[in-house]
Amino acid sequence: MTAADWNLDRSFSSSSGEIRWTSLGPADAPPVVLVHGTPFSSYVWRAPARALARQHRVYVWDLPGYGVSETGPGQDLSLDAQARVLTELLDHWGLTDGRAEHLPTVVGHDFGGCIALRAHLVHGAAYARLALVDPVALRPWGSPTYRLLGEHADVFRQLPPDLHEALVHRYIASGSHPGLHPDTHARVVAPWLTEAGKDSFYQQIAQNTPHDGTDDIQGRYGELDLPVLVCWGAEDTWIPVARAHELAKLIPGAELRIIAGAGHLVQEDAPAELAAVLGEFLRS
Repeated sequence: MTAADWNLDRSFSSSSGEIRWTSLGPADAPPVVLVHGTPFSSYVWRAPARALARQHRVYVWDLPGYGVSETGPGQDLSLDAQARVLTELLDHWGLTDGRAEHLPTVVGHDFGGCIALRAHLVHGAAYARLALVDPVALRPWGSPTYRLLGEHADVFRQLPPDLHEALVHRYIASGSHPGLHPDTHARVVAPWLTEAGKDSFYQQIAQNTPHDGTDDIQGRYGELDLPVLVCWGAEDTWIPVARAHELAKLIPGAELRIIAGAGHLVQEDAPAELAAVLGEFLRS
């Protein structure tokens, strides 16, 4: 699948800027919403999205400050702001009218998992099911490098373009266990290499903090009263697989699935296996 095959052809004016999104699959099929993490975009969901769209209405979108959605100075890219945007989109898509058949299954990867959890626990978004794929959900989180970038974002913004590009290339490459296809790698990296993208790259890292991310929800996972799947890449070096077992124990009745041979970017490392696991969860 080439980059040209993935096109977010619709827009929505959110509280954090213009959002680009699209939907796949039959209009009357059960809805599924896929939420990406950082420093990625909805593009990494393309293979599972197309597989799930055979029997579901799949919604995909780029977070504010990411991919082809609006990027600009002063933008609120915090995890709580992203959670508010998710609730706004669910309403925009007509998935909040209270009818059970319209409630979506929400699937969140990386920070997308935290965003989905916050939207549900803090902002009252209702889901039929929730799937968390290698999510940011438990403190402590963020590698030493990630914390360094966030604490000194203004300094790193001054990096020459070639050094910034090298940093982004290495950072994104480390999310995959077997390694990304060169075309995929180039597509994921590209939004961060513009001047606006460079600013947004460091801005989102600086704003993504435990304070408005997980601190006020980690103690509430026992309140989750819906089917929950915790899915993890066995070779994840960003968030060790041990966290999968910790998180599953905190969520009543959570199903735990580990995908062998996959790193943090399970969607790229094992797209067929992930689609199969999600498909089983949706049918359960």
